[in-house]
Amino acid sequence: MNTEEGTHHRADVQDEPGALAASYRRRLKTFDLPVSRMAWAGAMALFGLALVLRLWGLGTIDELIFDETYYVKDGYTLTQQGVEMDWPDDHDAVFESGRVDTYEDSGSYVVHPPLGKWLIGLGMMLLGADNPVGWRISSAVLGAAAVLMLTFIARRLFRSTTAGLIAGLLLAVDGLAIVHSRTSLLDPFLMVFALAGFGALLIDRDRFREHLALQAARLHTSAEVAAPLGISGGLRPWRLAAGVLLGMSCSVKWSGLYFLAVFGIMTVLWDWWARRTIAQKNWLLGGLVRDAIPAFFAMVGTALVVYLASWSGWFASAVGYDRHAAEQEGIGTGNGVLDSLLSLWLYHRQAYEFHIGLDTEHPYEANPLGWPLMLRPTNFSYRSSEYGEDGCQVAQCASHVLSVGNPLIWWLGTIAVLVTLVIAVLRFDGRAWAALAGIAAGYLPWLLYMDRTIFTFYAIAFEPWLIMCLAYVLSLVIGPPGSDGERRLAGGLFAGSLLVLIVLVSAFFWPIWSGQVIDLEQWRYRMWLPSWT
Repeated sequence: MNTEEGTHHRADVQDEPGALAASYRRRLKTFDLPVSRMAWAGAMALFGLALVLRLWGLGTIDELIFDETYYVKDGYTLTQQGVEMDWPDDHDAVFESGRVDTYEDSGSYVVHPPLGKWLIGLGMMLLGADNPVGWRISSAVLGAAAVLMLTFIARRLFRSTTAGLIAGLLLAVDGLAIVHSRTSLLDPFLMVFALAGFGALLIDRDRFREHLALQAARLHTSAEVAAPLGISGGLRPWRLAAGVLLGMSCSVKWSGLYFLAVFGIMTVLWDWWARRTIAQKNWLLGGLVRDAIPAFFAMVGTALVVYLASWSGWFASAVGYDRHAAEQEGIGTGNGVLDSLLSLWLYHRQAYEFHIGLDTEHPYEANPLGWPLMLRPTNFSYRSSEYGEDGCQVAQCASHVLSVGNPLIWWLGTIAVLVTLVIAVLRFDGRAWAALAGIAAGYLPWLLYMDRTIFTFYAIAFEPWLIMCLAYVLSLVIGPPGSDGERRLAGGLFAGSLLVLIVLVSAFFWPIWSGQVIDLEQWRYRMWLPSWT
């Protein structure tokens, strides 16, 4: 044999494990996501923009608006007593004046878990309960953090820095996200934790596939017989982290359960697909035993522990609402721990009955079918003034905080969701299905409760996934890096022009997202639909 040929042959054999691993990685669509200065620079710039839009003039409105009347005061008493406390009727003006320790000595009946209110309370611990910025700082900072997270999550999902930056920009400048970040409600915290949980599962997916590729190559080259149930998934800390984060979303509002359920199914389907792709025998049973069952305990079990931990203040309190319900209803066991859990269960049953029976008419209630089109946005605050009042320099002015999203983002985003669904079905594109999973978790369940009193502002929970769909479609319009140069130029110019227009529309709507005092005529120009007033 020729010496040169022998050298090549030995090199090929020695490199076989690496070549096999590369082959498996291609089949599993596990691609390197290199550190990118452009991605980091762009993401940090968007984070800075988001912070400015959320912090600028945050305390200008020095009164409790919309449901801040509940959550800000609840957040304060949580930091003082460990539980939400009752307040005298019509007490907002007293609290706003700085007399914040005027709550009563009885626990308040609340229908949402405490974590979001603890976060609001943390802001007041840092900056003071008599400071409107303290009321809202937690929402503002976490709302800006969501922009940073979405940028990197979309980049990882679509393997595209462009798609990630588009998604981050859209969330940074959208009105629904801005208004929620400048107001202390619970829904933005729900969104942040659900998005973070989704990101953790993406990392878990990529690491699991990399592990499968390496182990499958090793078995192939060593001629070892695989275990009957296939390759072990190994330790999966990111799945555990997802359980913690999704448990935190449930600890803000119960609707976090939908994200836990949908994302739990999603991650198991990813695992089954990966095992089937590497031609593992008994991939269905192996995935069930090695992946699905451990995933249930890692995610649902962890989420349950986190949820119970969020009630620790209630457990430690003697005055929390229904704290001793088990004993009072005659079903106490004499065991303190069991009685506490029974009392919490009775409390939850009462709260659940409240939720499903909530059908009181409200002027801003909105059918969920109209949420994606922003047909009936929620009015958080409106104040009219005349010349000389509140800085008004014309005959009549208005100061409005309307939780309406940028119409271009939401209207085009709704179309993009439908396009993404078509692509998911026709091309079996897993990226598209993943983006749609957040829509399924955050939006579809509300279609079952159209007879209840519900509001468009709930849409913040699934907004990041609607934006991911829009970023995905725009990245397809631009085209992949290897496509024709003229096509990419045309697509880039179209997408870039559209993004510039979206930013300009956001600038136009900024006054009614931030509650600025403006000419009444200028206010009317921003009421694009009659249902917005």
